[in-house]
Amino acid sequence: MLNTDLSLSSSGSEVNPSHSNMSAPPHPQPPAKGASHGAGDFSYVGIDAILEQMRRKAMKQGFELNIMIVGQSGLGKSTLMNTLFKSKVSRKSVVSTPEERIPKTIEIKSISHDIEEKGVRMKLTVIDTPGFGDHINNENCWQPIMKFINDQYEQYLQEEINIDRKKRIPDSRVHCCMYFIPPTGHCLRPLDVEFMSRLSKVVNIVPVIAKADTLTLEERDFFKQTIREGLRANGIDVYPQKEFDEDADDRMINDKIREMIPFAVVGSNQEYQVNGKRLLGRKTKWGTIEVENIAHCEFAHLRDLLIRTHMQNIKDITSSIHYEVYRVRRLNETNGQPNAQPPNTLVNPQQANGVAPTSRPTHSRYPLWLYFSCNHALSPVYL
Repeated sequence: MLNTDLSLSSSGSEVNPSHSNMSAPPHPQPPAKGASHGAGDFSYVGIDAILEQMRRKAMKQGFELNIMIVGQSGLGKSTLMNTLFKSKVSRKSVVSTPEERIPKTIEIKSISHDIEEKGVRMKLTVIDTPGFGDHINNENCWQPIMKFINDQYEQYLQEEINIDRKKRIPDSRVHCCMYFIPPTGHCLRPLDVEFMSRLSKVVNIVPVIAKADTLTLEERDFFKQTIREGLRANGIDVYPQKEFDEDADDRMINDKIREMIPFAVVGSNQEYQVNGKRLLGRKTKWGTIEVENIAHCEFAHLRDLLIRTHMQNIKDITSSIHYEVYRVRRLNETNGQPNAQPPNTLVNPQQANGVAPTSRPTHSRYPLWLYFSCNHALSPVYL
C-alpha cells in the first residue's frame, strides 16, 4: 500500500481519537488588509471570521460519506474502492463453496470505516451489492437496491420527526451510487438501462467503465460516446445533473465532467517502480498501466469528482433533492392526500405539495416544515 498521511480504523463503530493527538485549531485572525488600516480605522468588522468558525465546527464534528457500488462480479469494484481511498475500505469476496459463489438473491452488505487525514475525520461507509447481474434471469434485480435506498431515507425521516430527536441525526442515506459497466466495447445492455433509469430518480449515479485497460484508446472513446448517446436516448440523468447547476460557473465546470462520463477506470493496490518513482499500477508484458496517470485511464478524474471537488455537492443533492422528494411523498401519504406523487418520481418538492414552483428545483428553495404529532398523525405547516 502507498504510504500516506491517511489513517483508517476498519470497524463498524466510530473511533474517538484522543485530544492529545489533535492540536487545537488556531483562533480566527483578522485578515492582513484589515490590520493594515491601523488601530484608529474601524472599517474592519470581521464578518469573514465566520469561515474559520465553520471550519472549526466541521473539524470537531467530522464528515460522513456513504457510497454504494453496483455491478457484476469480477469487475474490480472492491479494488477500485480500495484504490480511491488508498486503504482496504471495501470487502474482498472470499468464497469457499460453489453455492456461495453466486448468491441466490441480491445481498446488501455495508462496512464502515473511520478515516483521518491531516486532522480531518470522515466516517466512510461502502455498500456492496453482491449478486447483482450474476444470474440468467436478472429481471427486477434493481428492486432490492431501490428498497435499501428508500429504507435509509425512511430511517432518517423517522429520526427527523421524533419529538426528542438527536442533536445530530446519523446519516445512513446513500449519497452516491457507482455503477460499473462491463468493458464490452459495444453499448449499454438492457440491464444497465433499466437499473440507471430506475435508480437515477432516487440517488446520484456515477457510471464507470470497469477494467478499461482491456480496451484500446479508440475502443474506449467509441464506447464512451455510445454510452453517452444511450443515456440521452433513454432519458437517464446521471450525476452531475444539468438541471441542478446553480450558476454559470457550475455549469461550465460540470459540462466538462459530463463530457468525460462514463469514467474509464483501472484500479490496483500494487505499487511498481516507474522511472524511479513508486506508483500504483498494473504490470503487463508491454509496460505498466499507471492508475493515476490521466494518459492511461480516468481514475484521477473520478477521484477528484467524488472526493476533492464535488463531495459536498453530492451530499447536498442527496439531502435537498432526492431525500426531499421522498420526504414530501411520505408525509403526503401519511396525511392521506390523494394527489401524492407516485413512488420514485423526481419532482419539485414545492409542486408535490400543491405549491406553484417558483423556478427549477434547486437545493436552496424549499419550504420550511414544522412537524406536529397528534394521534400519531403528521401535519406539515409552511412558514
